[in-house]
Amino acid sequence: MFAHALIVSPLYVGLCALIFVVLSARVIGGRGRRRVNLGHGGHADLETAIRVHGNFAEYVPFALLVIVLIEAAGFSRYWVHALGIALIIGRLAHAYGLRATRQPSRARIVGVTLTFAVLVIGGLLLIGCFVRNRAF
Repeated sequence: MFAHALIVSPLYVGLCALIFVVLSARVIGGRGRRRVNLGHGGHADLETAIRVHGNFAEYVPFALLVIVLIEAAGFSRYWVHALGIALIIGRLAHAYGLRATRQPSRARIVGVTLTFAVLVIGGLLLIGCFVRNRAF
C-alpha cells in the first residue's frame, strides 16, 4: 500500500475548522451577553450553544481522521467528497436541529444519521483496505 497525497480532504478539514470557530464564537458571545464565566448559568439558549459546540468537538475530529485516512489509503476522490459532504451537511443539520423547540427534531436526526454513516462507511472501507492489503 502506498500513501497518497492529500488533495481533497484538506477542503473538509478547513470547512470544519471554520464551522468550529463559528460555533465557538456563539458560545463565547452567549457567555458574554449572559455574563456567565463557566457553564451555562441556567440559560437554556447558552446550554444549547454549548452542546452544539461540544457535540461538534466530540464527533468531527474522528470523522475527519477517517476521511483523511480514506484519501491517504488511495480511495477515489469521490469517496472522500461523498464522506466529506455528508459530514458537513450532517453537522450543519445537527447544529440547526438542536436549536429547534421540539426535540428530537428532524434536522437533528438527519445530522446524527449522516455523521454515523460517515463513521460506519469510512470505518468499513478502512477495515476492508487493511484486509485487502493483508496487513495482519
